Amino acid sequence: MTNTSNQSFLQKLQSKWNLKSLRQVVLVLIVFALTGFTILFIKKPIFDFLGISMERGGFWKTVLYLLLVLPLYQIILLMWGFVFGQFDFFWEKEKQFLRRITGHRKSEKEE
Repeated sequence: MTNTSNQSFLQKLQSKWNLKSLRQVVLVLIVFALTGFTILFIKKPIFDFLGISMERGGFWKTVLYLLLVLPLYQIILLMWGFVFGQFDFFWEKEKQFLRRITGHRKSEKEE
């Protein structure tokens, strides 16, 4: 086991995510940031189009957010991952995410 107290934050992420280089860690973080900003910019027009006020919360706003924006986030994450050459990393994360939601385990073929 490596001594994680002497590792930088980026090195810890590299190890956790099983990435090849610190450059790849930075690219993955950039993809996450760009995806968040993209969602931030497109969320309001989507809700405006549907006639939902951004000022008021509520049950239906939350439901629509989960049904529309969350899946859109996953798609945009893959798109930015592709642009920055990190599609494979994010595709694996997407498959993990879907397995958690559906309760499926990895098959022997996938391992």
